[in-house]
Amino acid sequence: MNIKKSINSTLLARSLIVASALFVTSYATAQAARPASPVKVEVVKQTKLSPSVNLLGTVYSHSNIAITAGVNGQLLNVVEPGTFVESGDILVTMDTLPLELMQLEKQAQIKREKINLSYLKRELARLETLKMQNNTAEFQLDQTKSKYELAQADLEIAQLKLKQINDQLDRATIKAPFSGVITERIEREGTDVNRSQVLLRMLDTENLRVHLFVPIRYMAFIQKNEALSVFNDHFQTTAQISAVIPAADQRSQTFELRLDLDANTVGKWTTGELVKVEVPVQADIETIAIHRDALILRSNETYVMIIDDNNTAHKKTVTVGTGQGDWVSVEGELSAGDNVAIRGAETLREGQKVSVQKKS
Repeated sequence: MNIKKSINSTLLARSLIVASALFVTSYATAQAARPASPVKVEVVKQTKLSPSVNLLGTVYSHSNIAITAGVNGQLLNVVEPGTFVESGDILVTMDTLPLELMQLEKQAQIKREKINLSYLKRELARLETLKMQNNTAEFQLDQTKSKYELAQADLEIAQLKLKQINDQLDRATIKAPFSGVITERIEREGTDVNRSQVLLRMLDTENLRVHLFVPIRYMAFIQKNEALSVFNDHFQTTAQISAVIPAADQRSQTFELRLDLDANTVGKWTTGELVKVEVPVQADIETIAIHRDALILRSNETYVMIIDDNNTAHKKTVTVGTGQGDWVSVEGELSAGDNVAIRGAETLREGQKVSVQKKS
């Protein structure tokens, strides 16, 4: 009976071995017949990274000003809000009739002063001739000379007042000081206004900057004229630091940073908009870096799939460090020059064949 049981056990074991061999053979055949998975790769590189943090900033215009009346008077025409104007375009015209009448009056007065001055000049010359012949009194000569000098002064005063009137006439037509858009109209046509009264508000849309407040502990890693990454939900660019204002707020312990946005990207931003700015928080570090898309995150580990020269995938566990933009530093069994999968890696297994796609 025991012999019979032993024979049955031996036969069962042989059957299991044969079945296992058949399974392995069929699995290997299936794997060989399976088409290679398409992947895109990125090269691991040895580089310097600047660890950074994203801080909120606000977009401002270089010029956001109030347009005021240059003279007292009545408004004849005021440009509509939302109108884009070029530098030198007319924004406001005023009724200039009162000033034009004053101009004509002053011109007539100057003409009169010139006639009087010409007469006194001739009279003074005549008296000086008579004085040389001892035929006139010294008092009469001095009196005429004084009248002549007063007439000269009156003429100069009249000419200066005419210049003031001409200046007021020029100010009655208000022109755009720069190219931009009218954001608000405060007074309408037909209104009588006083000088310096606000009529419009104008915004420069061609020159924008970002203001942000940075913790004072990061100040050592920020330099003027350095380029930082600026982005919103739909666009990303770099902006140059135009001003570092080293005056820390006592409560928040932050200082102000200003960046000039590229004029070619102004259509992507709106004044008052909140944006994110990538600010360095440490000195540059030399490290092995990979593209962020190569990381495969699991609850118990983080790994990447290396693609060797035979287009075979190999799993490598890594420890993620600091990052900058699309690149992060890692520690693990990686070397500069290795190819890691950044697309199609999620479904790869150890030893699986892949087809490397060219970069578009």
